[in-house]
Amino acid sequence: MGTPFVLRISELAILVFFASVCIAMSDSAATPLDQHATGASTAPAVHIVYTERPQDEEPEAYHIRTLSAVLGSEEAAKEALLYSYKAAASGFSAKLTPEQVEQISQQPGVLQVVPSRTYQLHGANNLH
Repeated sequence: MGTPFVLRISELAILVFFASVCIAMSDSAATPLDQHATGASTAPAVHIVYTERPQDEEPEAYHIRTLSAVLGSEEAAKEALLYSYKAAASGFSAKLTPEQVEQISQQPGVLQVVPSRTYQLHGANNLH
């Protein structure tokens, strides 16, 4: 009868160890690589701009027109535009300064502007 009791304690110890590893992994599982120290940076950074779906216009043309309203010219908009999203979502990614982010957020048809983030995922193989 003593063996089942020892077995249960060892199972509990393994469970506690496993839970501790999972918690440690979740604390560092998604760390932004491009996370900057908080401060007032005026440098352009990549942002994702979510827009309404254009009705009578090609998505990329609509995205360039929306960007042009903030950047001042179609040429500047084409240079800043990194990618046009057309399938699952409507929007685009572009390098924008904080001031430009504020301005484009006010444009008609713009639903949301969020900073683009790159994450380094940590797995069991990366624990040291």
